[in-house]
Amino acid sequence: MSALTFGVVPGAGLDAECLARLEELPVDALWMGGHVASPNPSPEVMMALAVLAARTRRVRVGTSILLLPLYTPAIVAKQVADLDRVTGGRVTLGVGIGGEYPGEFRACRVPIEERGPRTDEAIPLLRRLWTGEPVTHDGRFYAMDDVRIHPAPAQPGGPPIVVAGRQRPAMRRAARLGDGWMPYLYSPRRYAESVAVIREHAERGGRSLDRFEWCAFVFVGLHADSEQARADTARFLGGTYRQDFRSMVEHVAAVGDVDEVTASLQRFVDAGARHLIFAPASPDPGATIERLFDDVVPRLRAAA
Repeated sequence: MSALTFGVVPGAGLDAECLARLEELPVDALWMGGHVASPNPSPEVMMALAVLAARTRRVRVGTSILLLPLYTPAIVAKQVADLDRVTGGRVTLGVGIGGEYPGEFRACRVPIEERGPRTDEAIPLLRRLWTGEPVTHDGRFYAMDDVRIHPAPAQPGGPPIVVAGRQRPAMRRAARLGDGWMPYLYSPRRYAESVAVIREHAERGGRSLDRFEWCAFVFVGLHADSEQARADTARFLGGTYRQDFRSMVEHVAAVGDVDEVTASLQRFVDAGARHLIFAPASPDPGATIERLFDDVVPRLRAAA
């Protein structure tokens, strides 16, 4: 069993002082998501990744996630190769297909019904472009002749590509094309089911998952008052996803006091997760992160 590692979504706190404090904690990775156009204010994810790359020195940095079908693979390959070299090989590319905000697909002139096939074509094409050699590709969406993205990334073969999602097509994509799996709004039970599905698809395809990254993106509401933690988390998720989370907050997040949050996160570990990504769902995300690493992470490491 591989060692546990821990990541954080710093949210809006991308200033140099905030990121320096995070690097002082036993944080293994920092992750940023984003959209081109969504109802909630958010960064564009590649710009956020560039800020993380510029303002960190130690941790891995990654996207959680890049909506890959909205971008042409050549641009993504070039941006990621440059950032991977700048960071000395610290980049991980988390990708997904999105779809919850159809308006941004219309704005980017990408038919929403093509988002899955576009992603399936783009992932292996990114890896070919990261070789630094000329690439000719006669694909349905991204045909190109003698395109060379160079210099190549610092990581041989390019950064890991972790597939995000919630449904079975995303699991199949992770098993066939990805270097890891990163579901969100999952319960530990559902995470365990997804692990079994991915392993089954990989076995059918004759693929080894020895170096596969089992990530879990977990919203966390931590407060000494358990009910306050639940209320804060339901309010946060409701504002983000425009629906009522009060009845299901405990099924899609780790919420409560230190004991409850530790137990919930341990269930994700027991289900197969090895890299836990904490997304604070509270009015004071900085305090939540510090308490997680002071009071929760040591217990999880000890249990592992």
